[in-house]
Amino acid sequence: MGVAFLSNLAQIKRSWYMFFFQHPFADFVVGANDLAYIDMLWADWSPGFDATEELALLKPSLRDPANLQAALGFYRATLGAGYNDPALQSAQDLSSTIPPQPLLYLHGRTDGCMGSEVAEFAAAELTSNARAHFVDGAGHFMHLEKPDEVNDIILSFLAE
Repeated sequence: MGVAFLSNLAQIKRSWYMFFFQHPFADFVVGANDLAYIDMLWADWSPGFDATEELALLKPSLRDPANLQAALGFYRATLGAGYNDPALQSAQDLSSTIPPQPLLYLHGRTDGCMGSEVAEFAAAELTSNARAHFVDGAGHFMHLEKPDEVNDIILSFLAE
């Protein structure tokens, strides 16, 4: 997926938030105006999805500065700027191995966070024990946008 990401300027533009989150100023910007930044991301990532109810549940936890910092910390660690515990190195090394279990990758066709063209490239590289399924008319939060369809896909996969 790295090659698909690095060679795709549209995806780099979609992923700008990850780079922005590396800066300490992000804590202030994301938390400002009742977390309007989060509203913007959700609208971009799942176009057409009314996330009013979900955001009403999410925002109270992110209003606590410690929780917001922890959420941003995920992105900071993803790009290597976060804390790395040497005691967890063996577990971290496992994340780059291919697990033997069957794998299902789900992706919304209208995902505004990770473009479907990048996911399609990655899907073509999956191992024989993995398969990808693209959910039409769903964005980044496909399990919220199309819960019945997503659940049916997962249950079908688990029944195999």
